[in-house]
Amino acid sequence: MSQTQPDATATPAGRVAMFTIDCADPKPLLDFYSAFLGMAITYQDENVGMLAGEDGTAIGFGKVDHYHPPAWPDEASDKQFHLDLNVADIDAATERAVELGATRPEFQPGRPGG
Repeated sequence: MSQTQPDATATPAGRVAMFTIDCADPKPLLDFYSAFLGMAITYQDENVGMLAGEDGTAIGFGKVDHYHPPAWPDEASDKQFHLDLNVADIDAATERAVELGATRPEFQPGRPGG
C-alpha cells in the first residue's frame, strides 16, 4: 500500500480537535473512559459529553436517537470504529475495565484461543 506524504511546505487546513463517538447515552461512556483512561470530564449534559487528557487528546460522546451499537464479534454487524489503547499490563487493564462495567467477549483477537 502506498502512502502519500503531506507537502511539508503547505499549511494544513485543519487539525483533529476531538474524536466524537455516537451513542445512546453519553454518561456511562464518560464515566467509564474517564476512570479507565484518567481523562477529565470537561463537559457533559444529557446529549453530549467531552473528555480531555493532559496530552491534548479529546474524546466526545454524542447522543443519537434510535442508536443501535454494533455487535462484536459478529461478521454480519457493521463495525463502526474502535479505539486502539496502549496498556502496560493487558490482564490488569482487562480486570480494571471489567470492574468499571465493561464486558469481555469470548473472542479476543491476538490472544491464545481467540
